[in-house]
Amino acid sequence: MRKITFIILSLVVVSCGVKQTQSMLSNGNYDGAIENAVNSLRTNKNAKGKQDYVYLLEESFAKAKARDESNLNLLIKENNPANYERIFKLYTQLRNRQERIRPLLPLPLLKEGRNAIFPMDDYSDEIISSKNNLSGYLYANAKKLMTSKNKMDFRQAFDDLRYLDQLNPNYKDVRSLMDEAQLKGTDFVHVYTKNETNMVIPARLQDDLLDFSTYGINDKWTVYHNNRQKSINYDYGMIVNFRNIAISPEQVKEKQFIKEKQIKDGTKTLLDNNGNIVKDSLGKPIKVDNFKTISVSVYEFTQFKSCQVTAKIDYIDFKSNQLIDAFPVTSEFIFDYIYANYNGDKRACEENYYQYFDRRAVPFPSNEQMVYDTGEDLKAKLKAIISNNKFRR
Repeated sequence: MRKITFIILSLVVVSCGVKQTQSMLSNGNYDGAIENAVNSLRTNKNAKGKQDYVYLLEESFAKAKARDESNLNLLIKENNPANYERIFKLYTQLRNRQERIRPLLPLPLLKEGRNAIFPMDDYSDEIISSKNNLSGYLYANAKKLMTSKNKMDFRQAFDDLRYLDQLNPNYKDVRSLMDEAQLKGTDFVHVYTKNETNMVIPARLQDDLLDFSTYGINDKWTVYHNNRQKSINYDYGMIVNFRNIAISPEQVKEKQFIKEKQIKDGTKTLLDNNGNIVKDSLGKPIKVDNFKTISVSVYEFTQFKSCQVTAKIDYIDFKSNQLIDAFPVTSEFIFDYIYANYNGDKRACEENYYQYFDRRAVPFPSNEQMVYDTGEDLKAKLKAIISNNKFRR
């Protein structure tokens, strides 16, 4: 019974696969039909149950080849250099399709007593010729683009040259042209700070903010520099304007509270409402947990100091010397330290509160340290602004 079930399931799977392949063939998806048939014929290719796939593969191959060759004839007759890439890809596709089928050959058609027909052609000369034509076209087009003063043209030239380098490695001076196109297509951004507050901005905070190696924001066509380099003409500026720094006074807040809790304190004999001893079925007095109430008086001290830094991020176009955009930023750092002492039984407090009893007062951070400590939040917000607001879309 299990063997019959397996056979039925196998027939259902094959039937579904054949129908899907037939549908692809009917819809003109010849390569999809070929892929399905080839995958099915990789095992037991001579089995009777695989004959439908052989017929479908033969027909799909013939129609795919005829369509590609027809398209090639048209493209070649047009004699348009813009068609070189399509011509090269069609010749490559014709060869690859043959190589996909070749390992399966021969494929017998049992009812007809013959092997399926798959005419194989040598496209090597055409592939080499069309690749050379395409390489020459890409190279000439990239060279032309690189006479432009538009950075977007240099970026297009770079993409064409990179494709050419993958297609035809070490072709002429492609590698050096790619470096040139990369440089000339890149937007260079000078990032610096301005202090419009009445306070000194810690130098290490400015250094941290402008250390773009930790941001991971340089992309393919945008590079940020915090130190201006003489050899580079900067396209944009990004200014971190510190507008205001507000630091609160050092505060120590005191609070006293009492905590109570019942805890187990040994056992006692159970008494009824009349004060009589309650006994079990064996006549023995019943013992129950004895609880007592404990309390503790806690004196809690909170050291508090806050710092708020307000800044504005300006995007400047150096060519027009115009403000492109501005983004307000506010960052805050709070120093909040708790310590406590007590009178009574500390067990009346929750265990996670015990840590405060082991502490003592600590020195408040300096104003400079408070400003510096806002840096991590400020840096995260600066990174988010840069990531979400590119200079050039």
